[in-house]
Amino acid sequence: MSTENNKLLVRRLYDEVLNLQQPDTVAELATPDYVEHDPLPGQGDGRSGLAERVRMLISAFAPRFEIHDLLAEGDRVVVRWTNTGTHVGAFAGIPPTGRSFQIPGIDIYRVENAHLAEHWHVIDQLALLQQLGVLPTFDNTSA
Repeated sequence: MSTENNKLLVRRLYDEVLNLQQPDTVAELATPDYVEHDPLPGQGDGRSGLAERVRMLISAFAPRFEIHDLLAEGDRVVVRWTNTGTHVGAFAGIPPTGRSFQIPGIDIYRVENAHLAEHWHVIDQLALLQQLGVLPTFDNTSA
């Protein structure tokens, strides 16, 4: 599979699965033994675990991902994005706050035989929890 096709595969995850809230589409996109290197609390393994992860994110945050960069080399695809949403459902034991948020993140996917096979990511969890009102924000101007 070409790097351009790998990028199209990953874009479908954001556009169709996350933004259009179609978690069942994961069955077309991921390998049965998909590996998540940073699972959410309670997330299972494999392709079904990825679908479960998507359902958790959709039901808790009503996310909207904007892709800023989509880069591919070999079997890897890197995505730099901003996620904007509202905390509308319970997540990881945190009841919905109704608060909106906007956080940046970077995902790396490994593609195998035209399917997503592995995922790593870095997100600003501190900013998310502060924007949801779960953690205090700090004023850097008064020192």
